[in-house]
This record gives sequence, structure tokens and C-alpha cells, in this order.
Amino acid sequence: MSDVETTIRTRRDAGSGALIAYLPIGFPTLEESIQAAIAVVNNGVDILELGLPYSDPVMDGVAIQKATQTALQNGFRVRDAFTAVERVRAAVDAPVLVMTYWNPVVQYGVDRFAADLKSAGGAGLITPDLIPDEASDWMAASEAHDLDRVFLAAPSSSDARMRQAVEASRGFVYAVSTMGITGARADVDAAARGVVARLRDAGCTSTCVGLGISTAEQVRDVLSYADGAIVGSRLVAALSEGGVDSVARVAADLASGTR
Repeated sequence: MSDVETTIRTRRDAGSGALIAYLPIGFPTLEESIQAAIAVVNNGVDILELGLPYSDPVMDGVAIQKATQTALQNGFRVRDAFTAVERVRAAVDAPVLVMTYWNPVVQYGVDRFAADLKSAGGAGLITPDLIPDEASDWMAASEAHDLDRVFLAAPSSSDARMRQAVEASRGFVYAVSTMGITGARADVDAAARGVVARLRDAGCTSTCVGLGISTAEQVRDVLSYADGAIVGSRLVAALSEGGVDSVARVAADLASGTR
């Protein structure tokens, strides 16, 4: 098993599930984004999902869009992602996935990106706009460099797409809790349970739910039927409003939902 799979299984065997945190690289600055990532792990986060800023973030909500645009305006470059991963991994013992739209990987070079990510200590990629039947280059590179590949499944996914995501993914399958973009919501869409159930029927052994999770209560609810809960916008908002200390406090509160 990969480090991500091992972490999820360990948390599941302990009677809970994994808390996964999304934070964008380079926001508010590269240094602060690194310190924020370290802080959330030190406050109960099990797996990190570091976002690579991109100029056309079609899946991201307002909070994350603003953060990634700030990072780009401040001069973010793809190579900064590897710096961030390497420094975070040197400070904390938690798997680090990079979440990225596919175009930056293609422009950088798929095999080169995979090699540099592995060298930095990264665990793999979450690719929200890449579907398995268009991912042959990434499948080959991830196999060559022993990296996880996390594909998405949504309420609208057909049974065939569900099976395809399960068969192609390594680490976990990212179950999108609702149709739409990221952002904290008062209620995580009930469709999340349906997506997870359908993934289980398709043979999935590791499913994590994202989009709309913002409270410890929602984390606890999601972990009652899924293997992991992914929180992004709430953490990004906390970092924006109160810096590293604020995001650390929010992470600790969210982590209380895993106990």
C-alpha cells in the first residue's frame, strides 16, 4: 500500500477515518503556505492536499479562487510546488498529495513533473479535470515513479465511470459530495452517501468525500460512511482572515470530529 492508503487504513482501523486538508501553495506567500501546511498537520490533519494555483480554476469556489489568484499575482511558479512539498515533508510525517488541473502538468512535462514530485517526497496527484480514459501519460508516469493517482466521482457519474475511477485510482477515490464548485455549506449534500455507496458497489476500498465540509460535526458525519473527509474552503478562509495561527485553530477544531 502507498503511504496515503496506509494512513487511511490506520485511521479506519482505529475506529475513525482520515482528515484531509486542502491548502493552496503560495498563499498568502510561499513561506506562509508552507507554515500553514505544517501547522494543520500538527493540529490533527492526517493527509495534506496542496493546491497548485492555476489561472482557470473551474472547480474552485470564491475563497480558493481568490487565494490562488493572489499566489499567481505574487509570482508563483510550478517549481514552487516541489519546494513546498519538500519542506513540508521535512517537517511533518504526513503524506502530501498535490491537487492540480492537468494543463500545468502537461506544460511542465508529465514524466518530469512526476519525477520532481517524487524527488520532493510527494505522494501523488489529485487531478479534478482529468478522466481516466484520457490519462494514459499520467498512468504511465505514476507507475514509473510510484505515485498515487486520485480520480473523482460525482453524483452525475455513470456506473461505468464509477468503475473506471475505482480501477484507475490509487490512494483513494475522491467522492464529490455535491454538484458544483468548492465552498463551505451548511449541509453536506445527501448525495455524498449515494456516491460512496455506488463506489463501494464498484469495488472501491478507499473513498474520501470533499466539497462543502466545514465543521467538526460534518467531518464526523462523513466519517460514519466514508474513509476520509476533505476540508478546503474553511481552512483557506481561516488562513486569509487570521494567518497561520487561525488555520491551526480551525484544523484542531475539525480534527475533533475524528474522535
